[in-house]
Amino acid sequence: MSVIRSERNTVELTPMSEVEGEIREFVRRDVSSFRRFPEAGGEVFVSNLNSIVQRVAGTSVAEIDNLITELEQLRAHLHLEGQRVQREVVAYAQMSQAAMRSTKIIVESMSHFKHIDDGDRLS
Repeated sequence: MSVIRSERNTVELTPMSEVEGEIREFVRRDVSSFRRFPEAGGEVFVSNLNSIVQRVAGTSVAEIDNLITELEQLRAHLHLEGQRVQREVVAYAQMSQAAMRSTKIIVESMSHFKHIDDGDRLS
């Protein structure tokens, strides 16, 4: 832990303050290195910085484009699956109605046989 002494009193820095102080010193050194570039060197630095930003942005844009493509494909797939499920439900409903009609026809036929059978027993 470091101690800062002033004319009036003594102040102790906490470990966090020490870290903050080191960060400030690092930033000062880093910024001072940028200031040392001559004009031509500054242009080179800016050009390098622009190319780095373009590479990073290009990668990000490419990833976003890939995600958009994947999402569009997923949307198309879900749309097709929705249509398939809808067709399946319609087919099931038609089959269910056909089964109900067949059952009704069978029940009516059985009732005719029952009436005929009841008539034979009476005579």
